[in-house]
Amino acid sequence: MALTPAELVHYVDHTLLSPTATAADVAALAAEAVALGTYSICVSPAMLPVTAELGGVKVATVCGFPSGKHTAAVKAAEAAESVALGADEVDMVIDLGLLKAGHPEATQAEIAAVRASVPAPKVLKVIIESAALTDPEIVQACRAAEAAGADFVKTSTGYHPAGGASVHAVELMAATVDGRLGVKASGGIRDWATAVSMIEAGATRLGLSGTAAVLTGGRSAGY
Repeated sequence: MALTPAELVHYVDHTLLSPTATAADVAALAAEAVALGTYSICVSPAMLPVTAELGGVKVATVCGFPSGKHTAAVKAAEAAESVALGADEVDMVIDLGLLKAGHPEATQAEIAAVRASVPAPKVLKVIIESAALTDPEIVQACRAAEAAGADFVKTSTGYHPAGGASVHAVELMAATVDGRLGVKASGGIRDWATAVSMIEAGATRLGLSGTAAVLTGGRSAGY
């Protein structure tokens, strides 16, 4: 795929989810996102509302982050508050234990509870921590997300010890949702080649914290 940095940047959720992030850090993130032309910024719920001038850059946040070990009611309430504070998109973490225990219907139910708090045209992405799942579990998670009305499935939080995005997981997720949902690759994408490989595998959105460095790598490589 012959992508240029000017094209790839439109896939990017420019992300800052550090526990030590300050309002000044978010303001700097927003300014950089506007300068680079990213699709959105992604910040923690406690950093909402974002008061910086964003132009057309969207605001995304997270829910049940990073462990997913919150009740569905708590996740739904967190998502509702984030939407009320101006979030355009919510990236929720599923309870991995539900899938591991063989209860994909419970996964679908918790996603549906959050979806009810994130009404269209707001966007709901479902983080499945693909590196911690088997291939059949990845498929189950994607099917649960689709059945519950989600807009995207997303590989990773970037905080799980099993790792972040992989080309294999993105390919499997993309094949499972088959264009009906978006696929976000996130976690460990730190260079141009990796970013492009995720898009080639079927990702329609990228979660990047080092966006400028990735784009510089693309320009340095002659793209």
